[in-house]
Amino acid sequence: MAQNKISMPSSTAGITRFFDEYKSKITIKPGMVIFIAILVMIIEIILYLYGYRILGIN
Repeated sequence: MAQNKISMPSSTAGITRFFDEYKSKITIKPGMVIFIAILVMIIEIILYLYGYRILGIN
């Protein structure tokens, strides 16, 4: 019965999809991303309000 099986050609025109499991050595938790984003926003606000005093720019 297995001999009656018909093999159809690939519909991807010979392009093979390959997925590799890759584990990064650097992992960042979602909470850390939020913390860094908030920290950057606070630094931007401080520089916007007091940057000319801190950096000495007139």
